[in-house]
Amino acid sequence: MKVKCLIIGSGPAGYTAAIYASRANLAPVLIEGPQLGGQLTTTTEVENFPGYPDGVEPFTMMDDMRRQAERFGTQFVSGIVTKVDFSVSPKKVIVEDEIEYEADAVIIATGASAKYLGLESERTYRGRGVSACATCDGFFYRKKTVAVVGGGDTACEEASYLAGLCEKVYMIVRKPFLRASAVMQDRVLNNPKIEVLFEHNTLQLTGEGKVQGADLIYRKGEPDEEQRHIAIDGFFLAIGHHPNTELFKDYLKRDAEGYILVDGDSPRTNVPGVFAAGDCADPHYRQAIVAAGSGAKAAIEADKYIKSL
Repeated sequence: MKVKCLIIGSGPAGYTAAIYASRANLAPVLIEGPQLGGQLTTTTEVENFPGYPDGVEPFTMMDDMRRQAERFGTQFVSGIVTKVDFSVSPKKVIVEDEIEYEADAVIIATGASAKYLGLESERTYRGRGVSACATCDGFFYRKKTVAVVGGGDTACEEASYLAGLCEKVYMIVRKPFLRASAVMQDRVLNNPKIEVLFEHNTLQLTGEGKVQGADLIYRKGEPDEEQRHIAIDGFFLAIGHHPNTELFKDYLKRDAEGYILVDGDSPRTNVPGVFAAGDCADPHYRQAIVAAGSGAKAAIEADKYIKSL
């Protein structure tokens, strides 16, 4: 099937790109992927996206975006992209190993996935006390006690941010030291609201219907191994994100972490006609509003590219 513009991903970046592309009469086709609405749908409520003064449920917000794109003519396809070929023009995109699309321009908005510890209780309490974004969800834990897992710069940044909102912040660090930069270490270690629990691992989360505590193990495997319990209201993962970009590694330049490299402040990749938007190309901000803006830029650039053919 031949199309002008094909969008891969159904988060804020993908849906916004679809709105702009469809209004530019590009008749875009959007492949929705495995998680309709993207990573945003793993949070509890969205309060920092403009236009929703009372906050909004993430599924409601993403459905609003989807319906807006649909109104202007976006065609939605349920399925997962299994193969691409960006060495040819038009670009080839294959869905579920069966349906092949040829597209003049492709917008990649596949997002990034937060890394989790792999605990069963993480899945149980996801959206009910477990979060991978302090900026997104920290507001809900004002004057409460939370824990942050991780010992790098991201974890220190998250803990410092949460300390400005919460009564107390535990940092659960499996090493006997922080991996963060000296500046971030000083910021954390000198904050009276933050208690760093070195050489601790999380065994499980506990609570009735929501996170109310965490069972930890100190110096796992050592002679002085000891279990302890902390009472918390929220559990924040800060052990990194993995961009969903493996599918494109043979064609697109990526950084050491796998984020797609773009040309300066533009969404242009190293392959003409292929654009990247949202968290798959953003290791820094990872916010819905930023992703939406980058989706708009990608659609505008795609329109310019198509008109130049």
